Amino acid sequence: MAQRAMGPSDKVTLNNGTSIPCLGLGVYQLGRGRATENAVNWALEAGYRHVDTASMYGNENEVGAALKRAFAAGLVRREDVFVTTKLWNTDHGYDEALRGFDASLQQLGLDQIDLFLLHWPVPERRLQSWRALEHIIGEGRCRTIGVSNYMVHHLEELMSRAKVPPAVNQIELHPWCQQRDVVKYCEAHGIAVVAYSPLAKGTKLRDQRLATIAHEVRRTPAQILLRWSLQKHFITIPKSAKRERIIENAAIFDFALNAEQMAALDHLNEERHVTWDPRDEL
Repeated sequence: MAQRAMGPSDKVTLNNGTSIPCLGLGVYQLGRGRATENAVNWALEAGYRHVDTASMYGNENEVGAALKRAFAAGLVRREDVFVTTKLWNTDHGYDEALRGFDASLQQLGLDQIDLFLLHWPVPERRLQSWRALEHIIGEGRCRTIGVSNYMVHHLEELMSRAKVPPAVNQIELHPWCQQRDVVKYCEAHGIAVVAYSPLAKGTKLRDQRLATIAHEVRRTPAQILLRWSLQKHFITIPKSAKRERIIENAAIFDFALNAEQMAALDHLNEERHVTWDPRDEL
């Protein structure tokens, strides 16, 4: 799929039949106000049809406002935009998760959320929260449910109890943090993998091995990282508040990395997290 993709709106079919665009805009740390609204608008103009936010980011309202204006202006239709948000740790538990979902839905100003995730595998309460998500999807107010930062033992626990399996697992993924055991488990169980921090927060953009490949294909290091992610069949959600970077990040569908280049990037793995590390979470 990834090597045949022709644009940022190209989609992957999830295990419940819902389709999700393979490239999305992440809005973590963009905050409240115009920065988030501008980023969403620029992304939609550049062809993105997937926006990823979370209660913890504090900008669901801004995402919703930007989408509302885009719908009103005819830039996009609601049915063409895939919106993801997430339940934060303080809202875990059955009743708490229901209230958390309601709050996100209200902040976004939408009638339906496309994908709602458990942001973190909170001990002792995550299974109660998952029951709440199963209830929500049964009501039709959410199209798809999934998890984030779940390691293999978290997934095994959930799969043994869930009536509705998670459609996605969103985890940190880039060549220096490949989490191959988690990816392998997800692939074996039909759980799509969403890669967050695919640019490693910019910490490796000057890596000489990356620069060599970028020079070979005449692309930027960031574009190489995102292309690697797509060719690994991950859904990828790079974050940026800059218009030129948002456009650059979407210009990854008219070239491909060859087998040697992919192998070179695969060999960079250090299991080095640049964000949260959930491996020791019980």
